[in-house]
Amino acid sequence: MLRLQSPRLLFRSFHTSPARCHLVGPSDPVSNLRPIIYDDAPPVPAELDARHPYSLTEFTGDTREYQWKMQRQELDAYNHAFWSDHNSRFEAAKSAVLESLPQTASVEDREFALSHFYKSWVAQEQVHHREYGAQWRRRNWTSILLGARLHYEKFMSRISHPFTPNNNS
Repeated sequence: MLRLQSPRLLFRSFHTSPARCHLVGPSDPVSNLRPIIYDDAPPVPAELDARHPYSLTEFTGDTREYQWKMQRQELDAYNHAFWSDHNSRFEAAKSAVLESLPQTASVEDREFALSHFYKSWVAQEQVHHREYGAQWRRRNWTSILLGARLHYEKFMSRISHPFTPNNNS
């Protein structure tokens, strides 16, 4: 007796590349960001401050895919470092404001002090946030453009050579 496959399994058998999925971890208690766990990530460098733990000349073939994966991780690390630093400083300053109030301070006094603190914090951090935003956008667009270029070239290669096995997809 012949068993028919479900349409989903049949479609999956026509798919040319293995299924991949990136995972999202639980939020960090300090930065409040949820880290992305890449399934195709390059090896983690031993030194966190190293821009490239390896020389790209050590790899054979096109090194742009490795460079793109490193850029993704560097962008995530930059984002995490900024928000960890920002949130740590914010919580320390907020605690200092609350501790400076007398124990007998009313709820309205606490709210007024926090309102004044929030206003001054935003004004104080405005330049820092602007610099971070500009740097983050620059890095993000650099990574997006490199990733798009790589995916486009892979797509065009598959179209121009449809019957050539591709082991690195």
